Amino acid sequence: METTVINNSDLHFEHKLWESELAFWNDELKSFKNRLSELVTRWTDKEVLAQLERFQNQFMIHGNVIAEIQETINKHEMNISRHSESMDVPMVKTHTDIREKMETQRQIYADLKKDFFQFLSKYM
Repeated sequence: METTVINNSDLHFEHKLWESELAFWNDELKSFKNRLSELVTRWTDKEVLAQLERFQNQFMIHGNVIAEIQETINKHEMNISRHSESMDVPMVKTHTDIREKMETQRQIYADLKKDFFQFLSKYM
């Protein structure tokens, strides 16, 4: 039976990539919220305003998910720092779970951005 060794430095590197991606999403969300503010002042149509509110809610939800993922990464990073060179199976599982959450959020966020850009092209 072959044993695979996963080094802490590899996990740390992936954490840094995720943290950069999450920071980028946060910056984008700020820009998107500014766009929403501009549109609220331009439109009085109830249907358009309802869509603006939906996007506002989605941006808030995504912001909360970003914060949750960041907290999970930070906790995992602290766990990693307490271990020597490699991880045990449960810690690797935690890392894999975070990776899956990031992949899921990438897709959700990409879909949200696509919808928002379509909305902007229609109402800006």
